[in-house]
Amino acid sequence: MKKLFLSTILLAFTTTILVAQDSTARKQSKKDKKAEKRQRINAIIKQEEEGNLAYYKQNGFGIQMRTNGWGFFYELGKRNTPRFTTTYSIEFTEIKHPKEEKFGGIFSNPYTYGKVNNFYQLKLGYGQQYIFGQKGNKNGIAVIALAQAGLSAGMQKPYYLDFGNGPESVIKYSDDPVRFLSPDISGNTLAAGVGPFKGWGEMKVVPGGYVKGAVRFDFGRYNESVQAIEIGMSLDFYSKKIQIMAPITTDPKASGAQALFFQGHIAFVFGRRK
Repeated sequence: MKKLFLSTILLAFTTTILVAQDSTARKQSKKDKKAEKRQRINAIIKQEEEGNLAYYKQNGFGIQMRTNGWGFFYELGKRNTPRFTTTYSIEFTEIKHPKEEKFGGIFSNPYTYGKVNNFYQLKLGYGQQYIFGQKGNKNGIAVIALAQAGLSAGMQKPYYLDFGNGPESVIKYSDDPVRFLSPDISGNTLAAGVGPFKGWGEMKVVPGGYVKGAVRFDFGRYNESVQAIEIGMSLDFYSKKIQIMAPITTDPKASGAQALFFQGHIAFVFGRRK
């Protein structure tokens, strides 16, 4: 009986020691993790004081003004090295034809004479950013180069006009080409625009891709915020030619349709870093 009692006491004592050691190890592990986190934060603070962009990931929104349209995008970046960042983006743009011109609009919706399709693009991209020059101080400007490529879904939506003279007054080019191109563009407007919502159910998707290169100037006062102006160029290419304006001839080779679109852009980018 005495041996059993002693064995029980010894087992309880041993268990208490093991639990205490495990608790001490856990506390030490937490201290080590806190110390490592503190060191990382101190390193980031030091880099910020030196004017360096220091972060693990960033996200940003951009609004583009393009030489042939407009667009906006969302971008997620993950830092690989002090200078390289991998980016993933989603972008929505519209390409306009250089000969587009609006008419009407005083007592009716304005319309674009001769336009047969709106052409939008939804793009998914992968790229790299490279920091050429750090800010140098909190009031400096970081110069960042970026290259990007990806897939594009071109969306060709019929453009409608409203002639306002019967139940079949709203037509697209393929319904009646002669009537569609009959508005008097000298000022006596015979047609009106229908708006952006008509024709989405008839939209045709054309697969393609794109490449883009740009330089970004980040002037944000604090490193945790993205405030930048981006200047760049891009090339969109599609599996078949896109017709935006009505063809001026019956010859398919001279229809004005194209599968390649080259454009420049300027974008305003804003977001956050962590």
